[in-house]
Amino acid sequence: MKSTSRSKEKTGGADDLAPEYHLDYAEAQPNRFASRVQAGSVAVLLDPDVAQVFQDGASVNAVLRALLTTMPPNRKRGKSK
Repeated sequence: MKSTSRSKEKTGGADDLAPEYHLDYAEAQPNRFASRVQAGSVAVLLDPDVAQVFQDGASVNAVLRALLTTMPPNRKRGKSK
């Protein structure tokens, strides 16, 4: 098999973008939800049918805490891998 040389990859900044990819951030707005997110919180996307049942995050947390009380106490609770 014949070995071929690879061309060197370009390493550069935003100047390497083609003109049609020029990104103008002049009208960009900050994330309107950033102030609502607390450190250590997790955002979960609910399916529409489930979201209709709950009015807010507190009601979701109440149901999840009630569910946790029904689980065996020796079960490890935490982040799954």
